[in-house]
Amino acid sequence: MCNHDIEMLIGGFQKSSLIDYPGRICATIFTMGCNFRCLYCHNPELVMPQLYREPISEEEVLGFLEKRKAVLEGITVTGGEPLLHKDLPLFLKDIKEMGYAIKLDTNGSFPERLRQVIDEGLVDYVAMDIKGPLSKYNLIAGVTMDTGDIKKSIDIIMNSNIYYTFRTTVIKSLLTIEDLRLIAQMIKGAGRYVLQRFVAGNKLVDDSCREREKYSLEEIQKFQEEIDNIVSG
Repeated sequence: MCNHDIEMLIGGFQKSSLIDYPGRICATIFTMGCNFRCLYCHNPELVMPQLYREPISEEEVLGFLEKRKAVLEGITVTGGEPLLHKDLPLFLKDIKEMGYAIKLDTNGSFPERLRQVIDEGLVDYVAMDIKGPLSKYNLIAGVTMDTGDIKKSIDIIMNSNIYYTFRTTVIKSLLTIEDLRLIAQMIKGAGRYVLQRFVAGNKLVDDSCREREKYSLEEIQKFQEEIDNIVSG
């Protein structure tokens, strides 16, 4: 199993999930730390340093996964932002050596690290959040960043041979249908793009999001139909 020093910060571990890895029973590993500050993020304890809990040891997680190989079908690594951790490839390699399929959730801001884990065959599925059109990224992500990295990650994923999903959380005060059309044009030809209706969880990075006007489920479904036509057109 693990025979090297890894500086992974694991903030949460769900031992079984039927929804985090489509089509597979999986365990979900939540890494600590994120370079974004999206107002609607529902994992503030993984994003805000002042809310960090005591990390879960890597040995504990890997030990559990070793024992559950006959039951679990995959592992989802999410966060926070997993690619923030330089040792992520080593950690994924340990999991891969157990025979697990791995799904990685990412915000797409570390394209070269993303390229590395894909090229080294360490992930089987990537789900990338696209926060909005590039012109709105700094507003939605809550930080100043190089949006060229987002486009690079999109291109890396679309030109890979792995299964992938792009997804956008849609909150009415931040994204319009025109914004969604711009995203759809940017990922034209993508295999899968999913709109997620914003629903306030128990915790948010900014609790004011609870009071913001939300799109109805019917509106989101209508947007999805239009966006599907653009992406596949």
